[in-house]
Amino acid sequence: MQDYIRKRVLEVSQYIMEATATVRQTASVFGVSKSTIHKDVTERLPLINPQLAQEVKVVLEKNKLERHIRGGEATRKKYQEA
Repeated sequence: MQDYIRKRVLEVSQYIMEATATVRQTASVFGVSKSTIHKDVTERLPLINPQLAQEVKVVLEKNKLERHIRGGEATRKKYQEA
């Protein structure tokens, strides 16, 4: 694995942990695709730091469980503004 990828994986993971960010939010901040972020934290991170990978997985699972709520809030807000 190249050094810049290893560095990005660790930076992305730290950001997700600190901000409890979603994959989409993280991708926007780092200027890469959602697929890249997902691959970084699900495939590459466990090879680099298994402990951190478990912690990030917990945050992403929590975000996944709350996804339907955030989507509903966005829709409600959209129609309230109209």
